[in-house]
Amino acid sequence: MSAQLLDGKIMAAELEEQLKNRVEALKEKGLTPGLTVILVGDDPASQTYVSNKEKACARLGIHSDTLRMPPETTQEQLEAEILRANADPAIHGILVQLPLPRHLDSDRALSLILPEKDVDGFHDINAGRLSRGMDCVVACTPKGALHMLKTAGIPIAGKEAVVIGRSNIVGKPMALLLLQENATVTVCHSRTADLAEHTRRADILVAAIGKPRFVTADMVKEGAAVIDVGINRVDGKLCGDVDFDAVKEKAAYITPVPGGVGKMTIAMLMDNTVSAAEKAL
Repeated sequence: MSAQLLDGKIMAAELEEQLKNRVEALKEKGLTPGLTVILVGDDPASQTYVSNKEKACARLGIHSDTLRMPPETTQEQLEAEILRANADPAIHGILVQLPLPRHLDSDRALSLILPEKDVDGFHDINAGRLSRGMDCVVACTPKGALHMLKTAGIPIAGKEAVVIGRSNIVGKPMALLLLQENATVTVCHSRTADLAEHTRRADILVAAIGKPRFVTADMVKEGAAVIDVGINRVDGKLCGDVDFDAVKEKAAYITPVPGGVGKMTIAMLMDNTVSAAEKAL
């Protein structure tokens, strides 16, 4: 029996309806949420992501200001734009699109964003507050993945959860969020010995490693919930880190690529921006 599809398009659309109401409520009080996106260079994937963010802002009535900077932009020029957005009271969220060109220091740039305007949830203060279970801005992709699990009514407390990947953007915050929901969490990575031994125990399996179709059916527990965060391009087509066609016959729940977690990432960016505006008010 095939797994139940966790449809990011449907869940994101439902969340957007709620966000529209929150934006309208803010506008009635004289405040329009504002998001500044800083895009340096001409990376095609980044161009697509930024375009999707602009469209989402337009749908929700959020003011969107995209600053496109040339590939030769200096660190000083980038930082000056971040500081300008920090000082603008009409801007509630600032996003520096990653990856930046190699000559730029992304950690230094991200550290300059005011924590309350860090709608990507990458600032050290937000990451630190998350690790302590405190109120903070949560990184959009793991926040979206958790929203999918909860929306589908998938039990988390007391369950075995395995996260493949330990990046600061997805793996680590995902593990922390699952811990906060009282799951027993294992984080696996490139140095993990006998990875499949861990993944076969997982009631909830999150794949975030950037290797196309890496997670095969023999690595998945019968009846597991499989969250595929990977976005890879193979032969001109998008696919995830999970061998979807094989794993869907074994899992109870699975996210597709495209149309899964990626849709929720954009929705959570909008949620973080609206929340920042509400706190500013």
